[in-house]
Amino acid sequence: MQQIFQFFVKNKNFMVFLLLFLFSVGITIQSHIYHRNKFINSANWVTGGIYSTTSDISGYFGLQTENEHLVEENQYLRSLLFNKSINSVDSIVMDSTKILDHFEFRSASIFKNSYDKSKNYILINGGSEEGVAEDMGVISPKGIVGIIRNTSKNYAVVQSILNSYSQINASLKNSNHFGTLNWDGKDYKTVQLIDIPKQASIQKGDTIITGGMSAIFPKGILIGSIKDYKLDLTGNAYIIDISLFNDMSNLKNIYVIENKQQKEVENLEASIPNE
Repeated sequence: MQQIFQFFVKNKNFMVFLLLFLFSVGITIQSHIYHRNKFINSANWVTGGIYSTTSDISGYFGLQTENEHLVEENQYLRSLLFNKSINSVDSIVMDSTKILDHFEFRSASIFKNSYDKSKNYILINGGSEEGVAEDMGVISPKGIVGIIRNTSKNYAVVQSILNSYSQINASLKNSNHFGTLNWDGKDYKTVQLIDIPKQASIQKGDTIITGGMSAIFPKGILIGSIKDYKLDLTGNAYIIDISLFNDMSNLKNIYVIENKQQKEVENLEASIPNE
């Protein structure tokens, strides 16, 4: 303690200078828009770099797990190539060559992920420079992850499916009944599917997939399986608990989906008169 005190006494002039310098810098940043914007951009660059470096280090020590995931994905892709039937869970994602014509996939990595809040977001290392844009879908080899909400040059923010604002079209794999996927904020392993009519034939263990009723996700992307269900207050539709195929607390490699016909669909929908 005495040595620390002596250090401050010995370097008191430098310490006073440093405090005054930091104070003046803070005043300059607060009072000038240009300097404030430069500071914020620099802070974002530093933060992104730190998260990216941390992700690289953790990725190195997680190579065994990543290799296991790659093996699973290669097995999955092989099943898509050689199995014509769409009756198995492993062959439901891309069963049409037309889908491949206008959906483009870009790979990226996650280096910041939240899953324990009511509104969770994910930061990925792909931005506008790589063609990533707002309202593009994000998936992993095991299922749906979320939707792009904001982008910078090199990074993008994904609104996770574990977000109370999230509303994604989803359907039963074994029928044409579809509803809206959202999250009640309770369990990161479970999301809810609402507005499925009570006439639908459902049972525990049934697979839930994207419904293809929006321009963001193609039909057939895996989501999860039915864990439990009950009728809502009206008695006309089900509230279904879905166990996610993805472990949302352990994500690394993802794919961003671009629908090249999305603008065309949105413009057409906007032209429909509201009566």
